[in-house]
Amino acid sequence: MAASERNERPHTRRSRLSRRAVAVGVALAAAAVTTVACGTEEEPLPSIGYMIDNTVTSYNANTVDGAASGARQALARVLPGFGYVGPSGRVVADTDIGTATAVPGEQLTVQYRLSPDSVYSDGVPMSCDDLVLTWAAASGRFSAPDDSGADSNVFDAARRGGYADIERIDCAPGSKDATVVFRPGRGDTDWKALFGATELMPSHVATRVSGVTDLVGVLSGGDVEAVRPIAEFWNTGWTLTPGALDPSLLPSSGPYRIESYTVEDGLVLVANERWWGNPPGTDRIVVWPRGTAAQTAAEEGQVQVVDSADGALGHTAALGEDVETTTGVSRNLEQLVLATSGVFENPSARRALASCVPRQQLFDELGAATEDERSGPVGSRLLPPDSPLYPLVVGPSERFGSVDLDAARAERERSGQDRFEVRIGYTTPDMRRARTVELIAQSCRDAGIDVVDAGSESFVPSQLGAGEVDAVLSGTAGVSGAGGRADMEDARGALSSRAGSNVGGYANGRIDEILDGLLVAGDNATVLGLVEEGERILWDELPTLPLFLQPRNVGFAPNMHAAVGNPTTAGAGWNMDRWILTG
Repeated sequence: MAASERNERPHTRRSRLSRRAVAVGVALAAAAVTTVACGTEEEPLPSIGYMIDNTVTSYNANTVDGAASGARQALARVLPGFGYVGPSGRVVADTDIGTATAVPGEQLTVQYRLSPDSVYSDGVPMSCDDLVLTWAAASGRFSAPDDSGADSNVFDAARRGGYADIERIDCAPGSKDATVVFRPGRGDTDWKALFGATELMPSHVATRVSGVTDLVGVLSGGDVEAVRPIAEFWNTGWTLTPGALDPSLLPSSGPYRIESYTVEDGLVLVANERWWGNPPGTDRIVVWPRGTAAQTAAEEGQVQVVDSADGALGHTAALGEDVETTTGVSRNLEQLVLATSGVFENPSARRALASCVPRQQLFDELGAATEDERSGPVGSRLLPPDSPLYPLVVGPSERFGSVDLDAARAERERSGQDRFEVRIGYTTPDMRRARTVELIAQSCRDAGIDVVDAGSESFVPSQLGAGEVDAVLSGTAGVSGAGGRADMEDARGALSSRAGSNVGGYANGRIDEILDGLLVAGDNATVLGLVEEGERILWDELPTLPLFLQPRNVGFAPNMHAAVGNPTTAGAGWNMDRWILTG
């Protein structure tokens, strides 16, 4: 990864919300005083505390619940890949890991070459086996009947996208080289986003624990039962539980490795002694996710970086004058993900709820304006608001541009329900989302829809599929915290009937075709035609209800070098190996 890219500090805009920040703001100022007192002038300090607004429950950010957690915020420099997402939302090649070069030919073919020096922290070299495991898990190649009798991926993978378009990977087990061949006609325009940060998992661990010795051979074949032991470990074997880590399962391929994880002391990352690239600027980073003693750590001066959705940590307060704080608009789409069963089995019930949700009021009170003035409730799931095509596709959203209680009652009656209850789940504490549910409840009550706040500290988006809630209030693709490069891969992918991140169980064959078409669409005319059709369907069937782009608060203590906010899934931690705090 180019150091200049990770060291740059782009312009950040202070929005009307910039006076508000997380409760730890005052503690950040105290932390700065404390750390300066402990160090000599311009002497790098030994540890930096990094607080995020999400849980970290898995080393594997690629499972459904892992992708919805803060794993990408915490582990981007523990498990890097062939690319990373910069603050602009674009994928940048990470040449520390290796190179990816498209090979001329009729079929898209990409030659991946891992760095000759690349090795995990346990001494096992990185190999093309790692790419094969990533592809096998996300591609959906291995399906079997689930409890309902429907075929589903035996890997609990959140993402699908371009991985499903890979025909094969030519990989000699243990080799540093892999040739990835895409299916004819599937020259994915976003192929550089594949095998990125947090997506390459240590395949040798899966091999050892599952007992499958020929991992590449098994994953390159078609025997689902032979693959199942690998999938079972991939799904649950990398769970991170404070106080119960098995270090042998957690080798790192980046500049940091996990040393420990406890409620009291947070998730401790230390310099990886086997890292072959530039050494990290600070040897020790302590990540403070939800579920740890983060507030106490902040009050005791142990937190120097905060990255949180506005109000997500349960309280807001003015930051000290010495702490640089910005509230900016992320690329994360705040939305309601609706079930397609239970009270919402009939699309009329979904339209009833959408008709009474005060989308404009929610934006006015809880959203933030974008720089190009395309402000207001988001009108597309398939294009971001900064796309030049965006104004051309938002027409269908105008149907739900303002509250219409008469329409809500009519749609509720069409659904065959006299009155129904909607349980909205999200991760607590979160003042902004609690207020969102409160405003929706107030607006929908007279339409015969009783909205219940079903938020909890242990909430995960998969509770929607389990019938424990009726809707999820979350970011793109169920992400609870930092916004996605969803740009729009994650947002689009979560609408596919074959994607694990489709927690609502939405299925529409034409939408699947449109999503597949967008992966390879190379011109604006094709994109526009597909998106226009897709949005007409989606605003009628309403598997999700877009609200607004999520505003995020980012705070850095004084004398923090190379600290740069990133409005994507990686969050501020995207370049943590460049952070230096001097005293």
